Amino acid sequence: MKWRQKRIDFKEKILDSISPSYCVAKWSQVTIHLGSGHTHSCHHPRTHLIPLEEIKRSPSALHNTSFKIEQRLDMLNGKRPTECGYCWQVEDGGDVLSDRVLKSYEPWSKDRISDLQGLNHVNPSYLEISFSNVCNFKCSYCSPDVSSKWMEEIEKFGAYPTSQKFNNIEWIKTQNKMPFLERDLNPYVEAFWQWWPELYPTLHTFRITGGEPLMTKHTFRVLDYIIEHPNPELELGINSNLCVPEKLMDEFIEKIQKIQTAKAVKNVMVYTSCEAYGAQAEYIRYGMDYKQWLSNCDRYLSSVPDSQIHIMSTYNLLSVISYQQFLEDILVLKRKHCSPRINNNHSVYIDIPYLNYPSHQVVGLLSEEFITKIQIQIDFMKDNIDKNEEDRMGFFISEVEKLQRVLTVFESKIKNGYPEKEQFRKDFVKFVDEHDRRRGTNFKNTFPELMEFYNACKQLP
Repeated sequence: MKWRQKRIDFKEKILDSISPSYCVAKWSQVTIHLGSGHTHSCHHPRTHLIPLEEIKRSPSALHNTSFKIEQRLDMLNGKRPTECGYCWQVEDGGDVLSDRVLKSYEPWSKDRISDLQGLNHVNPSYLEISFSNVCNFKCSYCSPDVSSKWMEEIEKFGAYPTSQKFNNIEWIKTQNKMPFLERDLNPYVEAFWQWWPELYPTLHTFRITGGEPLMTKHTFRVLDYIIEHPNPELELGINSNLCVPEKLMDEFIEKIQKIQTAKAVKNVMVYTSCEAYGAQAEYIRYGMDYKQWLSNCDRYLSSVPDSQIHIMSTYNLLSVISYQQFLEDILVLKRKHCSPRINNNHSVYIDIPYLNYPSHQVVGLLSEEFITKIQIQIDFMKDNIDKNEEDRMGFFISEVEKLQRVLTVFESKIKNGYPEKEQFRKDFVKFVDEHDRRRGTNFKNTFPELMEFYNACKQLP
């Protein structure tokens, strides 16, 4: 309750005194997709194209686009930008703690409020950057603009034959999201490196995403820069599928070891992804070697002092069958690396968001009997909760709550239904059949427990 009340007081006394629609994240936070020249502040609004003429005038226009400045002006005048509709829905529904409030309360936002109420160009405190779409995976829920392997497939075969034309390259073109090739001269990447020396000293959080960041030279250029120019207050985050060639993994670990040993940053967090076990995980995240992934998680945690890994586990229809086996492997990692006998950090975290898109892969398409399956997984986590903070040997209550939230959404879909469910079930079959045809996979052999569901979907008129 104290946690909640602090944020309510902050909203009423600080945010609302500036404007009832003011959100610091519009100034302090940014994600920039340099590969396609797109940006947005906060993950809720859709990205928009960064005009090339603006970055020619100032490389900081990678964040301070004319469009974003217009949205800031609206906020300062008490108007609600349409692109921020998710938060307005939450607030109008009676919950004052929208992401507008939560993001504004983050240390990289609230500590700079006095500086972030104008319309001039500002440097963000929280920067997430993607240098290119180069990637060795074709994850089932990903898209060509962020995966070069997906781009190769769609250029060869076209969109998947679902009702929404999944991964339609023509739509990507209309959104101006066609990425530069890694080998091309990219004006957005050039602008970033011009801006970097000014930007770097004032960053609170810097996170590199992809594509696969360990497959681009720019990630290692950043790490070399940090080694040469320590920033002891910086929170550094790096995404990786941890299934890159061994040479790249060796180089990555070596550079992070140097950064950690020299205390060149405050903290390093590696973000990786998995949402199933073994062959089922490899089907979802095509290109993955599950054993290699698990081994590299262990290797990284063993090799780097005070290391931390955050596992992003996007729970979807294909996760349900083997998720407990996956959780068992995560528990082993936690018990091995989270004891204070090893270090004093919470070394392994798991985040479990509910997949909303693509629609043909959401958990809500499954039938009611799968509720029990998910509940068993929740019970397993509860049975292995970290009851003693000093031990740090199990799951955290917050992690259990995230899987519980997945079940809550699923139960709501079962109870209330939704008109598109039948169409999305038919799309699921179309996606699976086309996936197997293109990639030589075998859904029947990989997910035998889902064949009854698959056959029922295939029989829909």
